[in-house]
Amino acid sequence: MALSPGTLLNNRFRIVSILGQGGMGAVYCAEDEVLGITVAVKENLFLSDEYARQFQREARILASLRHTNLPRVIDYCAIEGQGQYLIMDYIEGEDLRQRIERLGTLPEKEAVLIGIAICDALAHLHSRRPPVVHRDIKPGNIKITPDGEVMLVDFGLAKLMLGSQATTTGARAMTPGYSPPEQYGTARTDARTDIYSLGATLYAALTGVIPEDALARATGKAQLTPIRTLQPKIRRSLAATLEKSLQIEPDDRFQTAEEMKNALIEAGELTHIIQNRLLVPPPPVEESEAQTDQEEDQEVAHDAEISRPRSRPMRKPAYVQMLLWLAGAAAVFVVGSFLVGNDFNLPIVFAGMNATPTLTVTAGASGEQPVNETELPGVVPSTDSPSTPRSIFTPTLPGSPTQTPEIVPTPLGSSFGEISFTSDRTGSLQIWRMNSDGSQQRQLSNMPEGACQANWSPDGRKLAVISPCEAHSLTYEDSMIYIMNADGSNAVALPVSLAGDFDPAWSPDGNRIAFTSIRSGRPHIYVYNFLDSTLQELSDTRYADMQPTWNPSGKQLAFVREMPFNHIWIMSDMGQTQFQFSPSGNVNDLWPQWSYDGEFIIYSRSQLSPIIPWLLRMSYQDRGTGIEARIPPVGQTDPGPVAEPSLSPDIQWLVFESWPDGKNHDIYRMTIDGREVLRLTADPGLDFDPSWRPGTP
Repeated sequence: MALSPGTLLNNRFRIVSILGQGGMGAVYCAEDEVLGITVAVKENLFLSDEYARQFQREARILASLRHTNLPRVIDYCAIEGQGQYLIMDYIEGEDLRQRIERLGTLPEKEAVLIGIAICDALAHLHSRRPPVVHRDIKPGNIKITPDGEVMLVDFGLAKLMLGSQATTTGARAMTPGYSPPEQYGTARTDARTDIYSLGATLYAALTGVIPEDALARATGKAQLTPIRTLQPKIRRSLAATLEKSLQIEPDDRFQTAEEMKNALIEAGELTHIIQNRLLVPPPPVEESEAQTDQEEDQEVAHDAEISRPRSRPMRKPAYVQMLLWLAGAAAVFVVGSFLVGNDFNLPIVFAGMNATPTLTVTAGASGEQPVNETELPGVVPSTDSPSTPRSIFTPTLPGSPTQTPEIVPTPLGSSFGEISFTSDRTGSLQIWRMNSDGSQQRQLSNMPEGACQANWSPDGRKLAVISPCEAHSLTYEDSMIYIMNADGSNAVALPVSLAGDFDPAWSPDGNRIAFTSIRSGRPHIYVYNFLDSTLQELSDTRYADMQPTWNPSGKQLAFVREMPFNHIWIMSDMGQTQFQFSPSGNVNDLWPQWSYDGEFIIYSRSQLSPIIPWLLRMSYQDRGTGIEARIPPVGQTDPGPVAEPSLSPDIQWLVFESWPDGKNHDIYRMTIDGREVLRLTADPGLDFDPSWRPGTP
């Protein structure tokens, strides 16, 4: 649980405000009541042995560092049963990601000065005994203070290079575009890993484009776009310097940070000023002088990459975007073409040049309809709101606002509870409901343009659905998200939903909905918060991300990323610490679902040919190992294709879509180990999208 303002931590640090929330805890602004200074408090609430050791290692690493471009550790404490806390310098200013978003691209000199400062910090880290490798250099982890100083922050993934060992205990995460191939597990990480990441960061700063993913380049699926192709005015010597740092083979890069620093100085023609104090232009000063200190604190990000609603993604030239859209559409077409046999019609996957720009929504923002907490979460905005597309069906609302039901956990229903699914048996795709033995099948929705992708609220009282829904697909270009009661009544649109929103997934506490949207030009994951009416883009990358599913803790999401094949990835609920979960290969993994106890994730996998998906289960503890279990085990009777699996709340049963005859798609049920297969629907219509109701009726 987050610390509230006024809390006194360790009898010394008074919490002032929360700066950001991450997957492992929060980052706070606090006052040191002994020294009378402002500090930042980084929290870890995951107290397993692995996470606790990782957090302690970060504290020890930072405590040993003394450098002008690195933050200092002031204190560390652990409170039994509550959490670990790292007290550090409070770094004001903006991070490099925010600067790139504000300016589009950075001037050459400014980018070079930032690169030189980070090289100085890396030289200090790499010269320690034992050496320290940061392993997470990216724009969000470089801060520029109001004085123009450059700081390298967030050592959550740092490692100590002890002898010849490959890594210390802890996460070996990566950030696509910024991480070299060895960080995906192909080889040992060392100082040259940081060289690559810094080169990628400066590439993004100068071009506004994240470089092509290193693993895709290493496997021949992509090539690095030359910097001067994107920015012809960049000096050749500077472009060559950065492209050298981005070589796939570590031996082909600069071998030390000092070597890269000297190359940057020469390329930037900065020999005459290099002995001076290195400063870059400070962030702009807020216009309002009436802003309070607390408000300023709340707007400043500290030494973790704190996700915020993004104003827009990094810019890419139109021809680069078009190539990515075409390639992605082709790949998703191959994966999706098996879903409904010969009747499957896959729409264009990416929105292209007519895509709606990225939307940033905050409570009461100009031009947006604020949500009153006394109204039903998801109430449709007024007709003059830009959030209501003219061509989308809007259900009629009651004459007066509906009181919001209290969102409280309810006992999970038994395995033989109820299941929702989508069917076109009455002429259009609509939401249906049945008992988990297939009895009492009845229609819930009656939306004029169809509805599908029903997802239950955690208390089982409401459903999130999408409409229009005219065909079974992986993406839905025209759909919006609606909230309806469990009986199908009172369907209202999510306030921030736009055409191209789909894959709704309710958070375990019922306060948020994650979903996929193509509003930024390609599928990305967003989260809408009912409590403060904010919308946040989590997966702002060059890749297509879709099908989010929550960890029962509410701190992480699993999702599907296409690069170019579809695999399961995991990130925090703020979009941080993204890493691949299912192993790489020329296969496609889809429809992940996290178990209710958080122990494992199930998902379907298919080869390119024949395209017949089967079901896999991987323990969260086995992430990164490639250890998967097939359901049912090899040698047991095969139930046929298994798509869109949904677990029962007691984790004993599965419902799924299947078509053993190759034509008719129906809903089936089996035990978690693949036994007792039972066909639940037998209508000649198309039945898909099964979802187990979590609450009792």
